[in-house]
Amino acid sequence: MRDPYEVLGLDRKASSSDIKSAFRRSAKKLHPDANKSDPKAAARFAELNTAYEILGDEHKRKAFDRGEIDAEGKARFRGFEGFGGGTGPRPGAGFGPEAEFETFSFGPEGFTRATRRGRGGAGAGFGGFEDILREAFGAGGGSRRGGARAAFDTEDATGGDLAAAITVSLPEAASGTTQRLRLPSGKDVEVKIPAGITNGQQIRLRGQGMAGPTGAGDLLITVSIAPHATFTLDGSDVRVDLPITLYEAVLGAKVRVPTLDRPVEIAVPAGTSSGRTFRLKGKGFPAKAGHGDLLATVRIVLPGKNDAELEELMRKWRSEKAYDPRKGA
Repeated sequence: MRDPYEVLGLDRKASSSDIKSAFRRSAKKLHPDANKSDPKAAARFAELNTAYEILGDEHKRKAFDRGEIDAEGKARFRGFEGFGGGTGPRPGAGFGPEAEFETFSFGPEGFTRATRRGRGGAGAGFGGFEDILREAFGAGGGSRRGGARAAFDTEDATGGDLAAAITVSLPEAASGTTQRLRLPSGKDVEVKIPAGITNGQQIRLRGQGMAGPTGAGDLLITVSIAPHATFTLDGSDVRVDLPITLYEAVLGAKVRVPTLDRPVEIAVPAGTSSGRTFRLKGKGFPAKAGHGDLLATVRIVLPGKNDAELEELMRKWRSEKAYDPRKGA
């Protein structure tokens, strides 16, 4: 994920109004509706949303500027969101089991929004975009409705086919889910997202499009996967940082590691260095040839405050047992 300032084309001195204006311009340019032939449009739009989610929120922006969260909104080594870890910022809280989030639909009436609770991620934290998106696309106000967050293309419904774009969370993409989608006609349809769906993949619902000369066309849904606060998708493998303490690295320990479904415990051997990666077979993203692997990379985290005893121990170690890990580099 790129620096959110870079995504929005801004410097770090940008005002809140500058950020909002930049997002409005980019949203209109990068929206999947305006780039139907570009398979990467959904991913770029998801990146834009993530950038604005960080910079458009005063607290998250300050946390990013201080280095407390990264470009994906992930807390830097403060435990695992959703697994009971960490006391720092919670940029990924929208993925929790009790998350409240906004859902959008776009049709002749403009953007419509609904708020719901439950297993989130498919649009979590995007409620602040509604007014900006409405202005960017020239859409009128809408009433609150149910249904998954989606953007519909009704202007170019050639032959009655209707295009839509929706976003799901990484866990939803991995396990599969069902979303209720409200069409511009007011009809609700159930959309089954199969397990292992990839970013930018299309789902076709026959006969659910616009009415045409020869009957109703199809509904073509492009699915994008939202960036996750903890996991990074690498093909069918899933990468995750594994923070451990200095004493766990030196002495070894059993450490809990989050996966896409439930945490597992692994044994970290004594003398483990930061950067070592453990491969958990079959704990990654589903693919045609089976599940990928989970790649957990160790990051040694020192105490958050100065410790006189630790400093004294290190000075003694330096004088008696010095070594050079960069020798020959």
